[in-house]
Amino acid sequence: MKITFIKPNMGLVGGRPYLDRGRMEPLTFAVLAGLLPSDVDCVLFDDRYEKIPYHEPTDLVCINVEIYTARRAYEISASFRQRGVKVILGGFHVSMIPDEASQHADSIMIGDAEEIFPKLVNDLATGNLQPIYQGHFPPRLQGLKTRWDIFSGKSYLPLRLTQFSRGCPNHCRFCATGSLYQRTHCCRPPQEVAAELAEQPQNFVFFVDDNIVAQPDVAKELFRLLIPQKKRWIGQASLSFAEDAELMDLMKRSGCAGLVVGFESTSPENLKQMGKNCNMHLDSYEPVINKIRDIGFQLWAAFLIGYDADNIASIKQTVQWAIDQKFCFAAFNILSPYPNTPIYEEMQSQGRLLYDKWWLDDRYHFGDCVFRPAQMTPDELTEAGFWARRRFNHPVNILKRALDFKTNAKDLWSLATYFAYNPLFRRELLKKHGMVLGYRS
Repeated sequence: MKITFIKPNMGLVGGRPYLDRGRMEPLTFAVLAGLLPSDVDCVLFDDRYEKIPYHEPTDLVCINVEIYTARRAYEISASFRQRGVKVILGGFHVSMIPDEASQHADSIMIGDAEEIFPKLVNDLATGNLQPIYQGHFPPRLQGLKTRWDIFSGKSYLPLRLTQFSRGCPNHCRFCATGSLYQRTHCCRPPQEVAAELAEQPQNFVFFVDDNIVAQPDVAKELFRLLIPQKKRWIGQASLSFAEDAELMDLMKRSGCAGLVVGFESTSPENLKQMGKNCNMHLDSYEPVINKIRDIGFQLWAAFLIGYDADNIASIKQTVQWAIDQKFCFAAFNILSPYPNTPIYEEMQSQGRLLYDKWWLDDRYHFGDCVFRPAQMTPDELTEAGFWARRRFNHPVNILKRALDFKTNAKDLWSLATYFAYNPLFRRELLKKHGMVLGYRS
């Protein structure tokens, strides 16, 4: 039996498929491949940079769907199904709106696949493929065997992706993770994660967890096991980790180089509307940032702009504040309500959404505002978002932010990584703005 995994592209730039030069390994497929017996042939095609061989024989096509790749995923699925090939769709977008996804596939996977994917493959072999598979919730993550060999010969950024935990104890109103996992958080056994990484030659690791420190005691166990490996790693975390001195120390000793942190906004009113409880108790971000800088972690800050307390002036102030903090990277994302999240349902009930399904609408381009903001027009917010990205990533500001000798320039590795990735991400975010989703085939 042969199974073909496909990572969809987002769409077109200037009438040509977007070539993502900042692409990372699509970890999902390595995990799925590891669930299957050795006699099942698994192959991966990454639509972000290589052509999909539609005529190559295969028994099943598995496509991971995210909101920005949904349109392209449905196009790929249609091409295979026209040739009589069975297609299953899974991923966050499918789990959030299964009724939409089911119209574009022979079968869909809702939720986490670990405990149900082998059954799906067996059903296919016996000619009994079901239209819907519901993963166990919360997932049991013991005994996973990630098959990184499916990335052999592929072209990705030089870092190894892995996952220690899933879910998040917070339930921010904009977040798909919070809506799906309902404040649950589960971990792989730390010993299994550490043993798996010890076998990998790569010394730079990215944990894709939504919140790697959500269970501090278990996280500490993992970090203790990683200390002898002398790897460098980055991950995503809430600011709560800075309240635990032992946790911070273990993170540093285990090789933490930086963290992706959702600051989201500097406005208490916006944080309240978001339901970002893990940030709302802070009187100010500065003491926490200083504590993180003192230990030497680079910060990759994420912001959501367009909430009701935002206006053009406040967005400009937030961008300048981020520059002044000398964040290693910062993402300024326009609020784009995800279906079946509380913020989507609120805006839908208020008649503030500009499109029924913005991710499939011909009028939508990447970076567009998709709702009516409280203090701006949609076009003004679109332009403010693009301005924020250009401003933060202006070459002069990249140079200014580099001169933080506690973080970005604390050693040669950090400085080299800073200057390797900042120009790359700048080129990619400017290139993506205005992208057409899907190939419109």
